[in-house]
Amino acid sequence: MPNAILDPTGRAAAATASSLAGLAPRPADLTGLRVGLLDNTKHNALLFLREVGNLLVSAHGVAEVSIVETKANFSVPVDDSIVARYAQECDVVVIGVGDCGSCSAAAVADGINFERAGLPAAVVLTDAFLSTGRMMAEVQGAPDYEWITTEHPMASLTPDEVRARAEGLLPQILDTLAQAAS
Repeated sequence: MPNAILDPTGRAAAATASSLAGLAPRPADLTGLRVGLLDNTKHNALLFLREVGNLLVSAHGVAEVSIVETKANFSVPVDDSIVARYAQECDVVVIGVGDCGSCSAAAVADGINFERAGLPAAVVLTDAFLSTGRMMAEVQGAPDYEWITTEHPMASLTPDEVRARAEGLLPQILDTLAQAAS
């Protein structure tokens, strides 16, 4: 085997990967499906995700929120065992909230990893970290990967403001997870 140089940035792999070929197929709608929520530990992220989950169940036909997990480390993408568990226990995933640089990058990597495992994923980042998210998408070999953007910050919002933010972003989350969601 010829000698190879390992590129720690992942750019060599990104250059040869098909950018969006690994995205999961979207269901026609979310009726009867199970949603998983992945919290990154940031303040208000779990409240936001739980509100999204409640809205998906109460108003959009989702059968249940089947798994809610909080990451052990907000700045590191989840490992394959977590992705596999979600693939068994849910049909779509909502990830967030990227409200800092390293957690935004990890959230994008998580979304791409879930997509490659066959799970449609809606990733939510605040607008202050779009370049961080884009860089991670490029490193992961999916430079055209898209996420949902919300106004920064999320962490300092009141519970009522978080709920309002979830309601306001729900149409985009639905559009991201399903073909004909809205």
